Amino acid sequence: MQTTNNKESFGELIKGNQPVLVDFTATWCGPCKMMKPVLEQLHQQMGDKVRIIKIDIDQSPSAASAYQVQSVPTLILFQSGKILWRQSGVVQAFELRKIIDQYIK
Repeated sequence: MQTTNNKESFGELIKGNQPVLVDFTATWCGPCKMMKPVLEQLHQQMGDKVRIIKIDIDQSPSAASAYQVQSVPTLILFQSGKILWRQSGVVQAFELRKIIDQYIK
């Protein structure tokens, strides 16, 4: 898992062929803290099949604004620059894996 604050690298990341799960988060958000172990578990299960990154909305407001993130946590799955799925709120690892598996060919 990685955190990115660089808008350019974020844009490059989501345009790749590899699915990218973006967790829009904030340090002051309680439910966001609940997502950390969930995303770590997902990373252990899926390895390199999906890239998982965290975007702090307070440090990267332009990225949050560009994708109309109005509540955190908001999870968005990208591939080739397109949004495949998005949801706000806490999502369990098994649910995320089922969703991502639908898009991995």
